[in-house]
Amino acid sequence: MFRKKEFYTALKIYAITFLGILILILGLLLRQQSFDSSLRSLSDLITNTRFLISVHVIFLVVYGLFLLTRYIVRVYRKHGLKTMSKRLSVYVILPMLILLGSFKTIVHINGNEAFDYQWDHSIENTTGIIKDHYNTDGKHRGMSVFGWKNNNESAITTLVQNNIEWVAVIPFMYQKDESSPEVSSPEMVGKWSKRDSIFISTISELKAKDVHVHLKPHIWTGEGWRSNIKHESKAQWDTWFTSYRKSMLHYAHLAQKTGAELFCIGTELRTSIKAQPNKWKQLIQEIKTIYNGKLTYAANWDGEYEMVKFWDELDYIGIQAYFPLTNRANPDLETIKKGWDPRIETLESLSKTHKKPILFTEIGYKNDTKATIKPWQWESFFGILYRKKSNRTQQLAYQALFEKLWNYDWFAGMYIWEWNTRSTPSGTENSLDFSPRFKPAQNTIAKGYSK
Repeated sequence: MFRKKEFYTALKIYAITFLGILILILGLLLRQQSFDSSLRSLSDLITNTRFLISVHVIFLVVYGLFLLTRYIVRVYRKHGLKTMSKRLSVYVILPMLILLGSFKTIVHINGNEAFDYQWDHSIENTTGIIKDHYNTDGKHRGMSVFGWKNNNESAITTLVQNNIEWVAVIPFMYQKDESSPEVSSPEMVGKWSKRDSIFISTISELKAKDVHVHLKPHIWTGEGWRSNIKHESKAQWDTWFTSYRKSMLHYAHLAQKTGAELFCIGTELRTSIKAQPNKWKQLIQEIKTIYNGKLTYAANWDGEYEMVKFWDELDYIGIQAYFPLTNRANPDLETIKKGWDPRIETLESLSKTHKKPILFTEIGYKNDTKATIKPWQWESFFGILYRKKSNRTQQLAYQALFEKLWNYDWFAGMYIWEWNTRSTPSGTENSLDFSPRFKPAQNTIAKGYSK
């Protein structure tokens, strides 16, 4: 009887937790999409493995807290305040203090770094308007930016202060997994959703500060990676591309409407590039009837750019430039710079072959000691527990990048990954992520972009 009652209690808590999470997510979706689109997104989400794992972890935490609270209340009712306080101290507070102390000790050890960087404020742009070096040398001083709000004036002023002249605005198109028959697409091409309106408003604010805009839609897969999208037949590939085409024509209209100067027609879609070269050429021609700005495609660094058959139709050869540069941690500046030598030869040859400039549509380094070994790797939230923080490695990686590539005529500039407008100084103290904000890398980028 007791076990049956306990089972039903756990089931109730599970149902309340699951329903609460769904209502919260639906509310967030409704702020950006229509009701029907939100329901479809929610339907895809509840079959996502990572989402379900997260929900069950949250349930276990909630259920654990319930059991603990119930136990403390029962002890208090049966034995009084004194006994309850003793058991609470021994069974709860003491273990939590030990865990917290251990956590803080590990974080302190891994986050402690003797790196004395001298910040140079003299190169910062305090005018509030970009200096527009692009009109002189044609180089994109870019940043991939996230965290847009209803009012972005302060965030844009900070970007301008750091000599960022181009901003990549990145809408995400959802695809459930690598085998999904289609990617999410708008109900009607050119009909703006709530989410589109946020991007339109943001681009308007950027343009008011004379900041150039690169509209760069990405596919975000719930499971797997967009570069590994797979279908078994031509008919399945055609179905997928029809939905992708609809989304890209929609965003081409948005780019034209907002005056975005650069539009990226795709990002890291290796398997489609290989399977459907003619579809991509047709899409480019359609986009050109809608949008009169410049075009690029973002090919991954690991050889995808060699598969692209339509570089001649675009204005830039776009590279997601997460090239491995060293094979050991904590490299010095010269070692990192030397790692660029074979890459430069390849990129220069690619540019000469197609007679197009190379644009790094993404490039980024985390602030950990191994940032230049596998730059593309993401770390979990708990990375600080097993990886060593290194603002120095991140800063040197960007310094090497500017010293080795910036002055080549074929190099058209880059977009740093990534800048979150909601970041805070305290939030970055023990983070091992790509963001250069409030780290020496921020000043190195500002200095490189000031030239």
